[in-house]
Amino acid sequence: MTEYERRVIELLISTHPAWRYEERDLPGLPRWWAVRYESLRADQRRAGARDVLGRTTLRRLARALARHDEILHRSRY
Repeated sequence: MTEYERRVIELLISTHPAWRYEERDLPGLPRWWAVRYESLRADQRRAGARDVLGRTTLRRLARALARHDEILHRSRY
């Protein structure tokens, strides 16, 4: 993990503390993952929220987390 990646992960932790962040280097799968510490309610899942998000870059993961926050906000999380 590069210094830049470490800094982005630290920022994600401070901005989205409900998630655990992982880096996986498996062919054909996203490299960066965010996994919720606590499971979501059924109504939140129906609204489009997820317990696990995987993206190929940290920038894409950060955008997915921001969109996820919007979903939870709309579902009155």
